[in-house]
Amino acid sequence: MCELGGMREGEVLFFVPSSIGSCWFVARCLVGLSCLVSRVWELHIFISWVCKLEFENISLSFCERAREIGLDWKREMGDDTLDRDARIQLSIGTKNSGNDDGQLSFPRGLAFDHHRGLLLLVECNNHRVQVFSCDDDDGGCSFVSKFGEHGRQPGQFLNPWGVAIDHDHDRILITDTFNNRVQSWSLSNQSFLSFIDQYESRYLEFRSPRGIAIDKHHHRIIITDTNNDRLVFLSSIDLSFLFSIGKPGSRPGELCRPSSIAIDDDRHRIIVTDTINHRVQVLSSIDGSFLFEFGSQGDQPGQINTPQGVCIDNQGRIIVADLHNHRLQSFTHEGHHISSFDCGSEYPYEVAFDEHRGVIAFTADNRVHVIGANQWLADTFSWRPDRHRYAPSWMKQAVSTMTMIRSLVDECSAMSMIPNELLFEIFSHL
Repeated sequence: MCELGGMREGEVLFFVPSSIGSCWFVARCLVGLSCLVSRVWELHIFISWVCKLEFENISLSFCERAREIGLDWKREMGDDTLDRDARIQLSIGTKNSGNDDGQLSFPRGLAFDHHRGLLLLVECNNHRVQVFSCDDDDGGCSFVSKFGEHGRQPGQFLNPWGVAIDHDHDRILITDTFNNRVQSWSLSNQSFLSFIDQYESRYLEFRSPRGIAIDKHHHRIIITDTNNDRLVFLSSIDLSFLFSIGKPGSRPGELCRPSSIAIDDDRHRIIVTDTINHRVQVLSSIDGSFLFEFGSQGDQPGQINTPQGVCIDNQGRIIVADLHNHRLQSFTHEGHHISSFDCGSEYPYEVAFDEHRGVIAFTADNRVHVIGANQWLADTFSWRPDRHRYAPSWMKQAVSTMTMIRSLVDECSAMSMIPNELLFEIFSHL
């Protein structure tokens, strides 16, 4: 408490002083004013500190609430950049948050189950996972089921974030962020199986885990332990702790609030978004050693501002959700910038690639948007007979047309001798 001459901090005197005491009066007023300014500055520091709690263990951070207010403002202003983008094949959810089936509230992690034609979507603020069918003939998605509820008991969630599908063990793995644990659910019937937390091992003292991915080659599960600034490696066989890498900092191999993770199986690499360092780090999936990094803070092509989600497409390109630049960015597997996808004023958080359909899905505000095959990045989908059921509707129609033509022409004609693959390539460029 700042005091001077019996005057309490922040008080300002309003009586008119005598000529003798004028200097003393001015001094006391200046002290009072300085204390008031000090309090204002302390309030500014406090608000800045609260904003940083977005990355700490709280249920709904101040910054998330501020962003929610921003969403209301954007809705009033009628921002519809993504609604007008012809490359968007479909969107799930509405601009307003909701908790009915098919409605979303701060969706985060998402994963494609290409075996069943499903999209799994984690909702942070509704504390649940929704499942959508993406196998519709018209290219749409329909609600199938949901699981999870708010709470701290087994099978309940507190602001879940990431999701990964482990087909080898028929399970879904979900980072239960503010319960500081990872939950395992059955992929077949979506029933709760188990959870992993600090009671399983003294090394598993999670603090707000977010991203999660499966390394099939090395039989590992890798988790971004966000507020511990590290990556945690578990055995995918028995979910036991193996080792962890990373420590707080900005040097190569050091992390500051890592958010998301992806595995480049072909190159045996781990791709991690190093969020507060505004960069992406590429590590060896064999031992976790640092390989290289790319990105720096800014809004120019190739620069990043608070990166969140990351995924790998079928060409090995790295796709990053560039949160505060309101865009997705794509990079080569060496980290060179390719192009950007503008999200208007929406905040993209997580991103996933469907290797069978060639579509890219990303969460932004209270919706999920799906970019059609080959609509942003080239060659995300290429036709093969075994992929026919996953092809876009226009390509399926092309196949039917070509098949019908072949059935009408003579077996010795030139049309009957042209391979299907060549016909589809010609058709796709018309």
